[in-house]
Amino acid sequence: MKNKQAYFPSLESVQQASLNLKGVAIETPLSKNFNLSKELEATILFKREDLQVVRSYKIRGAYNKMCSLTADEKQRGIVCASAGNHAQGVALSCKLLQIKGTIFMPSPTPKQKINQVKMFGEDFINIIIEGDTYDDAYNASKVECDSKNKTFIHPFNDEKVIEGQATVGLEILNQTDKKIDYVFVPIGGGGLSAGLSTVFKGLSPDTKIIGVEPQGAPSMQTSIRNKKNTALDTIDSFVDGAAVKKVGDLNFAICLQNLDAVITVPEGKVCQTILDLYNIDAIVVEPAGALSITALDFYADEIKGKNVVCVVSGSNNDITRTADIKERALLYANLKHYFIVKFPQRAGALKQFVAEILGPNDDITHFEYTKKTNREKGVAVVGLELKSANDLEPLISRMKEHNFFGDYLNDKPDLFQFLV
Repeated sequence: MKNKQAYFPSLESVQQASLNLKGVAIETPLSKNFNLSKELEATILFKREDLQVVRSYKIRGAYNKMCSLTADEKQRGIVCASAGNHAQGVALSCKLLQIKGTIFMPSPTPKQKINQVKMFGEDFINIIIEGDTYDDAYNASKVECDSKNKTFIHPFNDEKVIEGQATVGLEILNQTDKKIDYVFVPIGGGGLSAGLSTVFKGLSPDTKIIGVEPQGAPSMQTSIRNKKNTALDTIDSFVDGAAVKKVGDLNFAICLQNLDAVITVPEGKVCQTILDLYNIDAIVVEPAGALSITALDFYADEIKGKNVVCVVSGSNNDITRTADIKERALLYANLKHYFIVKFPQRAGALKQFVAEILGPNDDITHFEYTKKTNREKGVAVVGLELKSANDLEPLISRMKEHNFFGDYLNDKPDLFQFLV
């Protein structure tokens, strides 16, 4: 039996999607980032989908799909599952097209995103919180969809959704006359990377398309390595907008052929990118929105002197996550360290620890003292922030020399999660 030919969006279908989105999605800026351009000795351009009407590119695919529904499908209503950004696109589309929608969201979804979905959809949508991951919400949404004969609006594995996301690529090429050497594009389920890469392979075939995934959810990289779409057993859901166990089958087939590479970036480095963008450029991005920019350091030599586009996919970040983002960034930079410290049970032990063990620039950020366990030693969990990663080894040496050292927790993840 002959294999079914893989689907690739046509240029005509993407152009039609662009017409469908007139007055719904804005043409977001393609702007030069002067700080990174100087630092990397390249022209670094940001495609600012974080400035989109729903603060991510997801409105493009959602609306393009929903405006293609038949009158009967619109009447029956729609269902979707989303960690937040697709949900916002669907919610706004429901209101604009006057379609009733049920939206399933996993429990770790930031409250800010849930509130935005309610705001965009108003009375046209109903939100159901289900499960710990996108996949849990997806499974529940499919049950709802099948049992009530509604249309499912997939966040990425759908032809009309892919064609909608592909309009990002069409806009980039229309916004500059310069040759684009590299495009870095974030990957979650693969809808954006599939659509954008097809447009570029058709209109700018020499441009290298680099997909970027979080290190804790390398579903596309794993699938391309295996040459078949592969579901991961577990994922780190921190980069919630790009954390899926399995990419779309349609998207995998396209990306397998179109992407020049897929790179994974550590979640801690993503956090540092978020902080840098805010502190240096006054740009607010969510973790998934920072993926493409985070990848630049890994390509620093290769992109020197080149024209590079980073798709900044979204800005729906929850301010309550700021402390966690800073913590992860410091841990990645080897500047935040946790210890079990054994304090001698005598007057002045803590004073000695501060005066003689800590360096002049070390800062105690966490201190949890337990009740006395024996006559000689009292145990505390201590978090320290250092100014330089080079200060760690001398610190540990001083702790051991004066018999304060109990254990180092950073490289013991199970114990770290339990105690800190």
